[in-house]
Parts: sequence; structure tokens; C-alpha cells
Amino acid sequence: MSSLFSFRGVATALVTPMQRDGSIDEQALRQLVDFEITNGVNGLVPCGTTGESATLNHAEHHHVMDVVVAQTAGRVPVIVGAGSNSTHEAISLTQHARAIGANAVLSIAPYYNKPTQKGFLEHYRAITEAVDIPIIVYNVPGRTGSNINAETTLRIAELPGIAGIKEASGNIAQIMEILRHRPKNFAVLSGDDALTLPLLALGADGVISVVANEVPNLFSTMVKLALDGKFAEARILHEELLPLMNLNFIESNPIPVKSALAMMGLIEEIYRLPLTQMSTDHRFAMRRALEELHLVETHA
Repeated sequence: MSSLFSFRGVATALVTPMQRDGSIDEQALRQLVDFEITNGVNGLVPCGTTGESATLNHAEHHHVMDVVVAQTAGRVPVIVGAGSNSTHEAISLTQHARAIGANAVLSIAPYYNKPTQKGFLEHYRAITEAVDIPIIVYNVPGRTGSNINAETTLRIAELPGIAGIKEASGNIAQIMEILRHRPKNFAVLSGDDALTLPLLALGADGVISVVANEVPNLFSTMVKLALDGKFAEARILHEELLPLMNLNFIESNPIPVKSALAMMGLIEEIYRLPLTQMSTDHRFAMRRALEELHLVETHA
């Protein structure tokens, strides 16, 4: 298998901009890639939950992967979302990622069918045996309906080609157990923006982030400070960004972050059903948070 992929810092879980006819807005996607890289993120993650992967058909999924890899042009690593609740489909998406030169894939734990712990292990074993590309496991029980426990994660970590995990269980005890026993070069990345700072203090390597869509520079600065051991300075930025981090999940992701990016003039606020526009009250709260961070003009 390929040499393991090593990642530290902030990788943005990119939204997928869309046009009013529902098609992918390629120009806005390319501009968003440049915005993120120019503002200091360490990597990009297209076609994840934030990218509405669940409602992208296979051709669109491939297209978004292709555009982001091409537009990035090697400036930062691209970790493409290539997971599925079907192992066969996950392998197919992972093969495409490998063919277009992605640096790694983010592979979500199979959702809806709720595998056993053995099922999780065999799912990832099958992918690693089929495709030669570094794989970051994605554990997000709130989306998938089941949790990859620490013992299983550590067994998966021993598979050739497994490079790390995005941990979004919110279970600090579980994540500490993984950090304590992980093999060398196995990256542990926060899957929750608001938990990034405490997890970095415990030894995590970085984050795959939603809030970095809106504040790539500020959030990357916070993470770099923490990775450099400057936790007092990092905490100041953490507290400044915490309201926006929380608002990004006041409704189902990516509804709030797409609303925010539209307010910032970076994309059109268009979703795939069953996602819909953010409620009026939440929209006002988001606007106020963006104004406080000087990301939009203050209304008189």
C-alpha cells in the first residue's frame, strides 16, 4: 500500500456551491478553493457531509472531486469524501479519488445499515485491499446511527493504508483512549469545531472543519497556536469564534454555513432537498455573529 499520509492543521470541509437550476456552481467552487488556500488552511475536504454528498449523484460526486483537485493544483493536500454505506460503492469512489490524484480520502463509517464492530473492521479492510490510497476513517455516530468504538478504531488503525480518523463522536473519553494507544503516524483529527482546542490539548493533530469555510484565517491561526503549545493565545480566538461555531449547527449542517457564505457574497444560498433555507430567527443570529467578526457589513 501507499506510504501513509501525514496531516496536521486545518482541513476545510468544503460546501458544494449550487446554481438556481440545482447544478454544481463550478466557478463558485473554484473561487472558494482559492479563498480557503489564500487564507491559510492546510487542506481541503470536498464531498463530505458539509458538501451535501448524500444528494450528489455519482457523476456530480466525481465532478466536484475533479474540480477541487484541479483547482488546488498541489498547493495543499486534498482529502476527498469517498465513503458510503455500501462497501462496493465506497471502493468505487475511492478508486476515482486515486485516479485523479487526490492525496487521501475521508471514508465515513457505513450509515443506516448499522454494522457491528466486526463489520466496520471488514469494511475498511476491503477498501484498503482494493485501493492504494491513504484513508482517513470518519466516525460520526450522530449521522450514521452507530459508533466505531476505540478498540475497533485501534484495530482499523493497524490496517495498511489507514492514515487517521476524523472523530466526531463527541465522546472525549473514547477519543482519549484512541490518542493514548494509537500507532505511530495515525492522525487523530477533531470532527467538531468547538472541541478542536481541547482535543489539541490532549494531543490531537488537527481538525476537519466547517467553520473554516467562513473564517479560514482565524481558525487556522487558532489551530496553529495550539499546535505550537500557545494555548492561552489560542483560547482567546476559540472564545471569539465559539458563537459562530455553535451557530453552524443550530440547524442541520450545511444549512447555516451555506447561509453564512451567501451573506458573505461567496456563494448562492441554494440547497438540495430535503435541506431548506435557514429559519428567519436563526438567520438574524447568524448575521449578528458575522457582523461581530467583521465578515459582513453592519446593518444600521
